[in-house]
Amino acid sequence: MPPFVLDIRHAEDARDVVHQTVQALAEGGLVALPTETVYGLAASAINAEAVDRLLQAKGRPAGQPLTLALKSADDALDYVPRMTPLARRLARRCWPGPLTLVVDDEESESLVRQLPDSVQQAVAPSGTIGLRVPAHPMILDVLRMLTGPMVLTSANRSGEPDAVDADEIVRQLADDVTLILDDGPSHYGQPSSVVRVDGDRYEILREGVVTDATLQRLASFMVVLVCTGNTCRSPMAEALLRRRLAERVGCKIEELEDRSIVVESAGVAAGRGTPATTEAHDVIREMGLNLTEHSSQPLTEQLVRNADVVLAMTRAHRDAIVTHWPDAAERVHLLRHDGNDVADPIGGSREVYLDCAKQIDAELAAWAQEIELTERVGKSKS
Repeated sequence: MPPFVLDIRHAEDARDVVHQTVQALAEGGLVALPTETVYGLAASAINAEAVDRLLQAKGRPAGQPLTLALKSADDALDYVPRMTPLARRLARRCWPGPLTLVVDDEESESLVRQLPDSVQQAVAPSGTIGLRVPAHPMILDVLRMLTGPMVLTSANRSGEPDAVDADEIVRQLADDVTLILDDGPSHYGQPSSVVRVDGDRYEILREGVVTDATLQRLASFMVVLVCTGNTCRSPMAEALLRRRLAERVGCKIEELEDRSIVVESAGVAAGRGTPATTEAHDVIREMGLNLTEHSSQPLTEQLVRNADVVLAMTRAHRDAIVTHWPDAAERVHLLRHDGNDVADPIGGSREVYLDCAKQIDAELAAWAQEIELTERVGKSKS
């Protein structure tokens, strides 16, 4: 019986498409669906017979693992509870998106242990498991409604070209697929990048959409310092922390990004493009640093999501960040270790600014030690 092809570009009700897809998967069917990279072939990961049919349709040699598709980066922690800081960083920054992370699968409390034995063997045959969160809104809706994750592979027979449209799926897999979701040509038209993360190192197993150069940036350790307007406290802190971290890793300040370390500052009520205050300029210059190129920026969702550590000048700043982005709470801290605020020097004298800068620098000296930077910066295995 030929598969049912559903053109989702002209669907009257997207929710109906999602429900049909979830039903097909729940009943043990194989579904060919669009992702942002190439079309994928999916089965419910809790249905051993469906996964076995997927393997037969794919014709994949034994021992080549299938990917587990999840609904979010947070969901990944149920399957890899002790995911390393580097793996968490890449998941947080890249998902949903065209990256498959291969991580260790050795934890007894992992939800992987609750999948059927044959499915565990299909996704984790050799002590590692590949995880991905596809960046297609309808597929994410399917994953949110489906009981358990999906097993996912490219919608082609082994050795055949990747399917980048529904016609290619019909040509290769018509006799094996229950449902095909047709969303036109794939956005990227090339597969996801596959990256093995082992501790604080990564290795590109397959370069796809995410290039090596992009991955190096994504693997960088990032600290964001936050005040109100991003014109005095946080710019001074940014300059001072860069010096502290450069001293810590033994490089020049301008070489930090080459060492995969990024330091930025922002304000919870900042506009864009305002220079640092004259007093902040003068004080930082006296301390041997420079703020002439500083330009203010507001704190954004992307900055918060990308940050490994967010250091807030006051409790009010931290509360505002955590209220707006509750998922980031464990990464947002007060700069002062005693729990008190760094007072705003705006409108104060040079001496007020200098005292503020010295207080910030003393706190940053401790943070530079606590961050354990040398163990947490991603490094390529190459």
